[in-house]
Amino acid sequence: MIAKDTPIAAAERRQILELLERGRTALLDAVAGVSELEASRIPAPGKWSILGCVEHLGISEDDLFTQIACARISDPPVLNPDREAKCWPWELIVPGAWSRRPKLIPPEPSPTLVAAIAHFLASRQRTLDFVRSNPSDLRSRMTWQPILKRANCREMLISIGVHTLRHVKQIEEVKAELV
Repeated sequence: MIAKDTPIAAAERRQILELLERGRTALLDAVAGVSELEASRIPAPGKWSILGCVEHLGISEDDLFTQIACARISDPPVLNPDREAKCWPWELIVPGAWSRRPKLIPPEPSPTLVAAIAHFLASRQRTLDFVRSNPSDLRSRMTWQPILKRANCREMLISIGVHTLRHVKQIEEVKAELV
């Protein structure tokens, strides 16, 4: 039997929702007023454009959500005591979340910033809907994540939120370099 919401699980669900909503708002704020031309500019060889960052966020959220959707049920919920101790503040759960080492090759961006934002927003809405509508303990579903390795869905959702904020920071850096 899958564990149902407890007051602690409900509070953690609210924290995850706040993190995901914070990331959505931060991304929209970061790209507000950015023209299509500015979005597609690459500040230096090997760097990412704003458009590339936004496109990457939509694609990554789709990939990570697929892992969550395919997660297997584990009863009782599986805990990783080391990561559990670091979950709040959430910045601590994903090792090196703010680091960009190793550097990844910039993605081929979608045709427009508008399209990339729409993709991200649709993906984020699906993730938010999942968190809101899933009554089970998010630790009771196990999956795989490239950085965390074996992870429960709570950890996966936190990593989605942290990933967005990390790239928002990168977008702000790119905007400063383009000035």
